[in-house]
Formats: sequence, structure tokens, C-alpha cells
Amino acid sequence: MKKELPHFAIGSAYGGSQDWCTELWMKIGGCAAVTACDSSIFFMLHKGRRELYPYALNDISRRDYVDFTDIMRPYLHPREGGVDRLDIYIDGFGRFLRDRDESTIQMTPWPGERDLTTTEAVVKKQIENGWLIPCLTLHHRHPSMSDYVWHWYLLNGYAEQDGTLLVKAVTFGSWRWLDFSVLWNTGYDRKGGLILYSAS
Repeated sequence: MKKELPHFAIGSAYGGSQDWCTELWMKIGGCAAVTACDSSIFFMLHKGRRELYPYALNDISRRDYVDFTDIMRPYLHPREGGVDRLDIYIDGFGRFLRDRDESTIQMTPWPGERDLTTTEAVVKKQIENGWLIPCLTLHHRHPSMSDYVWHWYLLNGYAEQDGTLLVKAVTFGSWRWLDFSVLWNTGYDRKGGLILYSAS
């Protein structure tokens, strides 16, 4: 079984990248804002929402996207310690949506302490229902997760392979398949988690 959600291109990039940001702290810690920017564009392209992205959708340019991250920055601004809790993301992105009269998108936190089996089922259900998933990873012991430490990114696909759930992780204008059991079992007590989007 395999399911991948559509995404958008910016030139040769798969979605946006915080590396493009002109402000230093956004380059360092803008991953939550970029995750919300990509989510907003996805909602307009594939969920029929309006007024979330103020630029042309038929040909998304890198310059427009960077300007959009500047709009999102006050809602999910980089800070000491980062956007290191699910509720900070929900509060910030929720304010952005409300300021644009978008009241139908709901966000539910799914803490990283939840068990793997239940979480795998939730991930598959969200993607089957057409919702990408913001994911927060804090510290992680596995070397394969080194690029995702203290980082927000998106999951927009899954595949089942020989009893293993793989997820398609989107960040820095690219994507990669990850073993979800490795992703979820960080080896640390303090964990991140997922944001579950839905519509009322």
C-alpha cells in the first residue's frame, strides 16, 4: 500500500526552504514558519481555501515564497529554544488563519509520547483523508535522523514495505522516505509529535 499527496514546486524545489530566507534567524530557526507556509499553499491548492497565500499560485516563485515567510514570521517567529512545543505551533498558525477569516481548519496535537502502533494508524488515516501532517522532532539518538533534530517538517505520504511503515518527509525543498518506527522512537523522554489537520 502506498499513498502520496500532491505537493507544489518552486523551480526545481519540492515545496519551500528556510535556506532561502534573507533574515538570519529565519535561516536558523524558521522551520515552523516554513511548515505553516507550505501548509497554507496546500490548503489553497487542494482544500479549496482562499486568501491564505497572497501571491500567484499558478507559478510560485522563490521571491514570492520568501516574502510569504516574512508574513508568517510574526506568528511563528524563531525564538530561544525554538518552536519546541505543539501548542506553540497551533497557537501561532491558528492566529494566522483567524486573521485571514479561515475558521474551518482545525489542529489537534498528537504528542510524541503516544504509542507507535496507534500513531502509525493515525498517520495513515490522515494521509488517506488528504491531510499532510506537520511533524516536530526534538532530540533523536538515531544517526539517520540527524537532519531532523529540533526541526519541523511535513509528512505527505506513506508506504508499507515488508511490515514497515515508511513516511515521506518534506523539508528544505526536498523529500525523503523515513522508517516511521525510527522517527517516532527518539530515545529521549522529551518528545515532539504531530499536528493533525482537519476541517469543521
